[in-house]
Order: sequence, then structure tokens, then C-alpha cells
Amino acid sequence: MNKRVQISPARLAALRILEQVEGGGYSSVLLAAEEPRLQAVDRALCHELVLGVLRWQLLLDTIVEHFSKKRVERLDQAVRIALRLGLYQLRFLTRIPASAAVNESVSLVRAARLSSAAAFVNAVLRRATREPEYDPAAEVSDPIEKIAVRTSHPVWLIERWASWMGLEETESFAHANNLVPPTAFRVVAKRGNQSEILSKLTAAGASLESSPVSEGAWRVSGATLLLRELSAAGEIYLQDEASQLVAQLIDARQGERVLDLCAAPGGKTTMIAADRAIVVAADRSATRMETVVATTKLQQLESVKPVILDAAEPLPFAAETFDRVLVDAPCSGTGTLRRNPEIRWRLKPSDIPVLAEQQKRILRNAIEMVKPGGRFVYSTCSVEIEENEEVIQAVIDDRFRLVKNVRTWPHREGCDGFFIAAFEKSATDFR
Repeated sequence: MNKRVQISPARLAALRILEQVEGGGYSSVLLAAEEPRLQAVDRALCHELVLGVLRWQLLLDTIVEHFSKKRVERLDQAVRIALRLGLYQLRFLTRIPASAAVNESVSLVRAARLSSAAAFVNAVLRRATREPEYDPAAEVSDPIEKIAVRTSHPVWLIERWASWMGLEETESFAHANNLVPPTAFRVVAKRGNQSEILSKLTAAGASLESSPVSEGAWRVSGATLLLRELSAAGEIYLQDEASQLVAQLIDARQGERVLDLCAAPGGKTTMIAADRAIVVAADRSATRMETVVATTKLQQLESVKPVILDAAEPLPFAAETFDRVLVDAPCSGTGTLRRNPEIRWRLKPSDIPVLAEQQKRILRNAIEMVKPGGRFVYSTCSVEIEENEEVIQAVIDDRFRLVKNVRTWPHREGCDGFFIAAFEKSATDFR
């Protein structure tokens, strides 16, 4: 980068992060790493730009192609991203002057040592400012493709959802995937007093709402700095409401042995352990397990026992030794596209059956660990039937009785899209 070019730190950071996302990085991780280097106002704009561009990438690219008469994949990476950033500001951030959006995008390509493209970027964005009402979806006749462009999703995802949800429900879901998700948290009982924390947040200007999805969960807006401080101190844990509901449905009692397979990053693990259950937290990633260990230490939970293992392989435990078993399975993550928008551009149709086979192997291993009379919960943050209902149907036998089956949706409940099924094992083996 040419340091002589003066550019907004937020836009420069956004360009850097989006380049790394195209290289396989994850926006959530990259944004968190960038935060210490940015002032609060730049941090907020950087978040908005990165996540907004990733959510609306298809729509933005379609507009770029219309005004430039060039395919976006043929443009240099920095040029492509600078155009997306400029168009996103012109289309969605009305408080930013059009001149600033255009000029800063031109400066970005110059800083990337692509000065020859500066005039091109300037021309495309200037034309976009003259035609702000241009609607790329208006030119599309196919209803699936129209929804894909209008909501900025790959056509194949829209097509598969419409095949079982219908067009109207699919469009509602896809639109919700582009909204900023509410912040949700729970109070960590060992570290924080709920009434005091809620009072502090209210005094700091936060708006609070008791969750309609999960008991003890709260939705909050505002008081961002205080939320960060409370989270860093371990007094609250930031966790989606549906994720909290998964841990609640385990219904662990004091002293019970719980096996939590695929435990990282530890939100459900620590919530279960807070009920004073003994939790064996397993994950195949040693790096991700470090997060679980750090979280349990911060929350002062001594009953979590970390284990590194691959849950798709035979488990190193005797059969029927756990009162409760949780399988929060690795999945496509299509219920979390609001938080992880790059997933929609990386996922391929062939990934879903591969994930489903892995989920079946994990589930087959897990159910053998459940004591007679015990409970297990299977969950994913995917909305795909192949990863949810079809996995259950392929694995569960008549030893188990379904006691609770829940689906949550961004466009209905306002939380992440989760599938949760809780089963109880018969006290008598009928095999």
C-alpha cells in the first residue's frame, strides 16, 4: 500500500479484510483482529462496510457490471472490492456524501498501486450516482433469479429453499439474512448479578428486551462499550438466543455427566456447566478448544473437562455412561448468514450431502453414549432438511422418544436459524 495516499482508516481496513475474506479468511475473525487498531467511529464503519458488502455482494456486482459493461471476475481484486465498497455506501449508507464514497474508493485503488484503474472506478461510481434508482432485479423475468438478485443470494440456494418453503417464504428468509442481527446475551451467574447488570445497561442508554425464544436471554441495543466491558469481565456472555435454547433443552441437573461433542467455542458448554453438571467438552480442534478452556476459566467453572477428539470416529468412552449428550453438529451454517455472510458465497451444493454424512456418523456414535432414561439433543445452525430431519430419520431408532423439536428463523423469531431435536432414551432396551 502507498502510505502517501490519505484514506479513511475504516475504508482501508475494510478493503484489507475483504481481500482476506476472498482468500479464505472469516470476516468475524478478521474484524475482531482489526478492532484494536481502529478508533470507535472507524470500527463501527469498518464493520458496516465489510458485512454490508458481503451481504449484498451479488446485487453490487450486478450493478457494477451494468455500469461498467465488464464482468466483475475480470477486474483486479482491489478494483472489484473498491467498487463494491463505493456502491454499498451510495446505495445503503445515506449519511455518507456521495462525493466521499466515490473519492475514497478512487483513493483505495491508487493506494493498491492500481492508479491506472482510478479513472475507471471514478466513472463507474459517478454513473451510479446519476442513476440511483437503477434496479437490476427489474430486468430479470425468472422468479428464482429475481429473488436471488433482489436479496443477494446464489441462485442455487434460493432454488433449493423455494423447493420446500415456497417463493414467498424463501424471499422473507433471504431478506432477513441481510439484516443486522440483534445482540443477545445471558448473565453469567457466578460472575454477575442480573439486576445490577440490567440497571447498568439501562443507565448507559441501552434498550433491553427479554428474549421470546430462550428463558434468561436478553436482546440489547446500544451501550456497546459497556457490553464489551461486561463480556470481557465474564459477567455476561454474548450468545444468540437459539444457541442458548439448545443448552436449555439438555436440561442438565446438578452432578449429572454430560458429553458435549463439537463443543467449541464453548457457549453451550459453559451454559450447561453453570447448572453444576459435569461436562466433558470434546472438540477435534486444539485451537478451538483453547477458547473453550479460556471461557470456562473466565466464568469460574470447574466442572468442564476438555478432551480433544473427532466425534465422527469411535469414541473413547464406555457405552451408556452419560446422563445427557449434546451433538451441536458441524454444518453448512445457513441459519447464520446474517452473522457470517461469506458462507453463502463459499458453500457449494455438493457440500451439503458431505456434511450430512459426517453428521450421521457423529450422531451414531453419540447416541450409544446415552444412559437408559437419559437425554440427548441434536442441533445445527443450518436450515437444510438434509442436515436436520433426514439425519435424524436415518439414525434414530425406537429406543428413543422425541420430546421436543424446534426450528427457529431470522424472519420469524429474529434469532439465528437453528434446528433442535431433544430425545429421551427408554429405560428398557427394546432391541
